[in-house]
Amino acid sequence: MQFGIFTVGDVTADPTTGTTPTEHERIKAMVRIALKAEEVGLDVFATGEHHNPPFVPSSPTTMLGHIAAQTSKLILSTSTTLITTNDPVKIAEDFAMLQHLADGRVDLMMGRGNTGPVYPWFGEDIRQGIPLAIEKYALLRRLWREDVVDWEGKFRTPLQGFTATPRPLDDVPPFVWHGSIRSPEIAEQAAYYGDGFFANHIFWPKEHFQQLIAFYRQRFEHYGHGSADQAIVGLGGQAFIRPKSQDAWTEFRPYFDNAPVYGHGPTLEEFTDQTPLTVGSPQEVIDKTLTFREHFGDYQRQLFLMDHAGLPLKVVLEQLDLLGEHVVPVLRKELDAMRPAHVPDAPTHESLKASKDAALVGSQA
Repeated sequence: MQFGIFTVGDVTADPTTGTTPTEHERIKAMVRIALKAEEVGLDVFATGEHHNPPFVPSSPTTMLGHIAAQTSKLILSTSTTLITTNDPVKIAEDFAMLQHLADGRVDLMMGRGNTGPVYPWFGEDIRQGIPLAIEKYALLRRLWREDVVDWEGKFRTPLQGFTATPRPLDDVPPFVWHGSIRSPEIAEQAAYYGDGFFANHIFWPKEHFQQLIAFYRQRFEHYGHGSADQAIVGLGGQAFIRPKSQDAWTEFRPYFDNAPVYGHGPTLEEFTDQTPLTVGSPQEVIDKTLTFREHFGDYQRQLFLMDHAGLPLKVVLEQLDLLGEHVVPVLRKELDAMRPAHVPDAPTHESLKASKDAALVGSQA
């Protein structure tokens, strides 16, 4: 079971002080948070991709490459790579380069994005979001798996005799998760290829995502990748932790009430009741997170959002200390003990390379 954090990279005023970090300060804070994640024993750091204020992570591979040079164990990922508005050729080359720099500690999450104006900025039409995602990802897979590609499609110029460079490390492409909050077509795409499906269920009730994940599992089995319970599932979550529950509620409430996305809407009590957001003690976070398995089955990756809504860096680092020391070790032990032996771990570069080598040996026998 992998545990980690993801960031959306928002630049938000601290409602308790009125102070807004500069873009420079926020970018440096994201790097510090990633380094802290490795320090406290987390497995994954993931960053979003945004091209509009108030967000700063417009170039995920640049940031992840910088973090790769300062870490040794952390898996570096995206919590969205915009397959719809990026060129598959550039994605193929950027992430293969990052693979080499990070010695394989790389995967990525494909997503369509939910900001309408971004599409025309990159010459695309949001009404074509699903067809764009399907065609571009099909090309990306070929670019990673074929040394020479001839290709023609609807949404970009044809390729003739094209070789993406560098080639993936050890000839093993990065593992891909497909992230979605609403689209069964994306769950179908993940199942078709045997990729991972990441349900970032931080805003909507669990019932919606239960349907989406169940559909992905069913189709994963239909395409012959294994039984439904062997499908590779990741989940999002949110937490604010203090040793004493009431202290967590008191401290986090002004941040929640003024958050750009969900502020001035449901109360904190209503939101925690209806979504995965947990505010409270380490044990309360453990207890609620354990219910995710009851709702969605055994899964492979849990990422928490910890640095949003204007929380100052000092507070985020304190959150990570609590998460790494008191929450994740218990969750890891409990969830690993409950997972049946036939349910796989999340793929890593090492496990994918071992599978590839074993298949090669088998074909030569």
